[in-house]
Amino acid sequence: MKSPAQPRTDHLEFAAALDRALTREGASHVWSPHSVGTVLGLLATAAAARTREELVGLLGEDVPGQLRALDEAVAGATGLDLATLNGLYVPDDLPVRADFADQVNARSGAEVESAGFRDDPDGVRERINAKVSDVTRGLIPRLLPFGSVRPDTRLLLVNALWVKMVWSEPFRASATRERTFHAPGGRRRVATMHRTGRMPYAAAAGWSMVSLEGEHDLALDVLLPDTRPPDLPPVTAEALAALYRGLRPAEVDLALPRFAVDTDSALLGPLAELGVAELATDAARFDGISEEPLRVDALLHQAVLRVDEKGAEGAAATAAVMVMAAAVPTAPVRFTVDRPFVVVLRRRGAVLFLGRVTDPDDPGPARD
Repeated sequence: MKSPAQPRTDHLEFAAALDRALTREGASHVWSPHSVGTVLGLLATAAAARTREELVGLLGEDVPGQLRALDEAVAGATGLDLATLNGLYVPDDLPVRADFADQVNARSGAEVESAGFRDDPDGVRERINAKVSDVTRGLIPRLLPFGSVRPDTRLLLVNALWVKMVWSEPFRASATRERTFHAPGGRRRVATMHRTGRMPYAAAAGWSMVSLEGEHDLALDVLLPDTRPPDLPPVTAEALAALYRGLRPAEVDLALPRFAVDTDSALLGPLAELGVAELATDAARFDGISEEPLRVDALLHQAVLRVDEKGAEGAAATAAVMVMAAAVPTAPVRFTVDRPFVVVLRRRGAVLFLGRVTDPDDPGPARD
């Protein structure tokens, strides 16, 4: 039973901070710290002055090191179902600094292409949406909504991620039963999978966690708070780090709902709550991208996570739309997921997806 590498502390701190800002009382959500972290990390490498200080304050001082860890997490392996896109789309009349183009080209699934925003903004939007849809296997068909790309758009930085995880030990579909789940809106019956056996388990900092291992160093971590509050409390970076440090094989009697979560987020507001605001103003400094002054006009993110008896499938995409500026063996441990819970899908040193499930939406039985 081999546990994947633990995520970096700075990556966990970023993930926990933005997750708190994205949390809405009583609601499920999912997002990708990997996808958002990649886009914000690339922007940070090209930022200057206060714009850089704000991004580094959220991401951590070692942005290049974090980007390397994110790249390692999506490095290919034979038989691994994973795809990525890192795209930079600019018009021919925008002089992009070679160092920034090289930063994008160094990523997995990279492409740097010309984009005719002025003459055909909606054509560019549809073309990029088609690329994202292809990478995410149709789970995110429209990252860029109508009107998000305009004639005055000067640059698009896009990341997309898709991964399909197969459990090392699948759940038996015949063991799935309706079970009571205590959602914020009251009790309801949900399709709940069941498995008993040895699996990584930890208890620390007011949480318990079971890690479901998959092939190719993938793992899905399910976290339950020790208390039963009306709403799911935020998970901190310190709690996550303590749980990962404490993971040990244990005999676990696990009951876990099948679930699907799909979230569409505009990130500039949540980032501003965390003190990352200047990137969207005319004071933004992205000197490392171009000599032309640029600011972020929109930061769009979508994520999907589905879990069933065979495994998990996740897709995410992030787009930074930039415009010219004026001037982120004992008795089994009983682990019954019958109330709101947190879920982490990770590979190697990165959190690929982080979500909160308050009221499971059943995607149906696993299909061949």
